[in-house]
Amino acid sequence: MDPSKSRDSAESTRVIQFPNDVLERILSLIDSHRDRSAVSLVSKAWYNAERWTRRHVFIGNCYAVSPQIVARRFPNIRSVTLKGKPRFSDFNLVPPNWGAEVHAWLAVFADQYPLLEELRLKRMTVTDESLKFLARKFQKFRALSLLSCDGFSTNGLEAIATDCRHLTELDIQENGIDDISGNWLSCFPENFTSLEVLNFASLSSDVNFDALERLVSQCKSLKILKVNKNITLEQLQRLLVRAPQLTELGTGSFLQELTAHQYEELERAFIGCKNLHALSGSWEATTLYLPVLYPACTNLTFLNLSYAALPSEELAKLVAHCPHLQRLWVLDTIEDVGLQAVASNCPLLEELRVFPADPYDQDINRGVTESGFLAVSLGCRKLHYVLYFCRQMTNAAVARIVQNCPGFTHFRLCIMKPGQPDYVTNEPMDEGFGAVVKTCTNLRRLGVSGLLTDLTFEYIGRYAKNLETLSVAFAGGSDRGMQCILDGCPKLRKLEIRDSPFGNGALLSGLEKYESMRSLWMSACKVTLNGCKMLARQRPRLNVEVMKDEDMDDGQSYKVYVYRTVAGPRTDAPSFVHTL
Repeated sequence: MDPSKSRDSAESTRVIQFPNDVLERILSLIDSHRDRSAVSLVSKAWYNAERWTRRHVFIGNCYAVSPQIVARRFPNIRSVTLKGKPRFSDFNLVPPNWGAEVHAWLAVFADQYPLLEELRLKRMTVTDESLKFLARKFQKFRALSLLSCDGFSTNGLEAIATDCRHLTELDIQENGIDDISGNWLSCFPENFTSLEVLNFASLSSDVNFDALERLVSQCKSLKILKVNKNITLEQLQRLLVRAPQLTELGTGSFLQELTAHQYEELERAFIGCKNLHALSGSWEATTLYLPVLYPACTNLTFLNLSYAALPSEELAKLVAHCPHLQRLWVLDTIEDVGLQAVASNCPLLEELRVFPADPYDQDINRGVTESGFLAVSLGCRKLHYVLYFCRQMTNAAVARIVQNCPGFTHFRLCIMKPGQPDYVTNEPMDEGFGAVVKTCTNLRRLGVSGLLTDLTFEYIGRYAKNLETLSVAFAGGSDRGMQCILDGCPKLRKLEIRDSPFGNGALLSGLEKYESMRSLWMSACKVTLNGCKMLARQRPRLNVEVMKDEDMDDGQSYKVYVYRTVAGPRTDAPSFVHTL
């Protein structure tokens, strides 16, 4: 062996040695959890430095690791993001009382992280007792975000408001909350001034408006305020006058009738909000009062109208005032004409989400089609994130859309009727989704729908080399489709499948893949209990959980959740969850 080559190789693999304090200072400047994880693999010294300087930890599955393991690995955590139930729980596919309770985590955090400042939970079960425990045990606690959580009531919010004296953020979004009363807002101390983010848009009860007005008046650093639909336009005006510094606003209902003087006062209040860049809410927005929003639209980058069933003409008038819009969420009541107005007025648009106003009525003919999507792709060439619910689509339209916007990283197309083909040619939608994965080389998330054969999944496996998350519903022809995905997508982390014909052969084809993924969900597929047992035997480091629908006896009654874990089988599984 050439000694010079050996010396060059050693030089190329040598890790620069820094003093510990210098290395820790450098690593403290890295925020990305992925980058920090990569850094920890460089050497033992870097591992230890990263360990001691880590202040935030992200846990994508609360059963992938135990709180004790997290505490041993990272002793100085101040902020935790924790996710619980599988995403399909949003569609009621995960049975009630499945698990993902946060209290065991809080008990460990209280002992190991008494200086914890931030907790962000998604799809976790949170009880009032847990919120009271949180408020009592963490004296420097500052930020609480609950997204799609359940199990608690406004009594728990009272404890947070009463005892978290340094609170800067209270963000309550889309939770299954027992909304007992709105008196929790009056529990903030009289001299409380630290709040920067307050979001209670998803709560349904009337709130104590006097307490809310006092809170908004005192918190001069308040930047984000999202109220529920019970706040009237007159009350909104009073809040805006007291908080012109807001950067994000969620309005209440637009149903109130205003006098001419009240309308002028509200319009003047919106004119005074010079810093708004995000606007949401607008429940029951009407032609009469929607124009009061126009003065606030000039600098908007995010407009969320997913609670406002606007017709196309009203959306057209609104977006004409939004030249800098980058993100737009709407209901399909805007129809294709509304999307054409978006294409004409919002050239900087990067993200579009179109939700169904009535997802369960298959007979409705209105909504959006391929024409609206095509228009947006022509007028908004920076578009890279889309969630699009529609009644019909064609392969040719999808191909043209991705040709116009080849930079898609997130492409979720939901054709509302399961198994719907290209409505012009009556062919499967294979070539449309094939065009997506061939053209969009940076695609990270894909949701497929419509009539699809194994060819779609062959295309995905062959071309989607950066794909991380794939959602499949009512699609596929045989086990080969799923096999193509597992064999061909090297970066795949989450695979979600429902109502598809994949069986044991497909499931077991991923033996070499699952330990590098975060999770696999399969429901109403052709997987059997024996297939799940075989997977569990051959991959003991995976948790293979099986849930059976008790009222079904066919071969598609199992729900299977597979995920990697360093904590072993969970100890809180209910009787209907069997860990193999």
